[in-house]
Amino acid sequence: MHQPPIPHVAGTDPEIAELIQAEARRQRDKVRLIPSENYVSVAVLEASGSVLTNKYSEGYPGRRYYEGQQFIDQVERLAIERAERLFGVDHANVQPYSGTPANLAVYLAFLQPGETMMGMALPMGGHLSHGWPVSATGKWFRSVQYGVRADTGRLDLDEVRDLARREHPRVIFCGGTAIPRTIDFPAFAEIAREVGAVLVADIAHIAGLVVGGAHPSPVGYADVITTTTHKTLRGPRGAMIMTTAEHASAVDKAVFPGLQGGPHNHTTAAIAVALHEAAQPSFRAYAHQVVANARALADALTTRGYTLISGGTDNHLILLDLTPQGIGGKSAAKALDRAGLEVNYNTIPFDPRKPFDPSGIRIGTPAITTRGLNEQHMEQIAGWIDEAIIAATKDDEEVIERVAANVADLLADFPMPGWAPSA
Repeated sequence: MHQPPIPHVAGTDPEIAELIQAEARRQRDKVRLIPSENYVSVAVLEASGSVLTNKYSEGYPGRRYYEGQQFIDQVERLAIERAERLFGVDHANVQPYSGTPANLAVYLAFLQPGETMMGMALPMGGHLSHGWPVSATGKWFRSVQYGVRADTGRLDLDEVRDLARREHPRVIFCGGTAIPRTIDFPAFAEIAREVGAVLVADIAHIAGLVVGGAHPSPVGYADVITTTTHKTLRGPRGAMIMTTAEHASAVDKAVFPGLQGGPHNHTTAAIAVALHEAAQPSFRAYAHQVVANARALADALTTRGYTLISGGTDNHLILLDLTPQGIGGKSAAKALDRAGLEVNYNTIPFDPRKPFDPSGIRIGTPAITTRGLNEQHMEQIAGWIDEAIIAATKDDEEVIERVAANVADLLADFPMPGWAPSA
């Protein structure tokens, strides 16, 4: 049954209750390898579902436009203080609804429409909100995009510097959504200083690794840091913006009243709980295990002949080019899902295929590490991935069904937060 229990949902709306239970069972029975997904603790789930959702709180602690904020202000102050302490920053804003609105607030704070910004191109590993043309950020601003080298799949910082010198962006984003290598924040900071740009580090994917000491921190290099609060940080679906004292006021005004009304107080409380959990010694061990698992899985896939973009990983994320296997990423992802292995299809740098049916799949280890899997299990998972992909090229559903049964057997020994068998 779902943890915490949902008897009132079941009594009021059994159809929704059953869908919640079904999703919980799905999460229990699959090896969840999407790098942007995780499991939150039951404490985070409880805070997310609390009566704090009833309260409207436009403004900031001590400066609200609604009365009755005696306790909400304390909740938000706790979340802010914990973020500032955990990341070692001057200022944190915990109100953005999600990652893209957090990045939009950065644009509002530092750019006028039509001015130049610079970010990593989406097909190269960047994010839609880093100026990609189909996004509002690419339509409202003059976007300059950098990429990776064709021969290595890695960022060439000399090319980034040359591009910045030529285009003189007001804002430079570093970070992205499919970057398997360590981000060189000092090098980006040097480039931003040289051209007079505000450096924004989007650490949505790696925030948990940063606070756990498994990835270098952008603090002291980036003027502004944006992050989601889920993924490797294991919090609710929300976001934060962290800044130096110099930029705190501009960012706060951009979030409210610039983009949003009242914050989601239940989410703020859940963020506070997740930040408290991330400050514990056990979280540091978790972050390092995420990276160890990713490297072990990458090595096992390489041994089986798979092509990894950039040749491997330094963090939680692996990007596979399935061209040599003779299967598209979408077909592979769907077959893997049937086999109990949840990934997402993903473009690779210089991908000749279309984004909705690309050449690659994206794999990550945050969720399986939360379940307690370690390096010794990565060889088996790589074997199952290989079996399922080969089976997909042969339309062999028997093998796929067998792999799914084996996956469920393995996971039975690794309980998940949010689900427990009925007594």
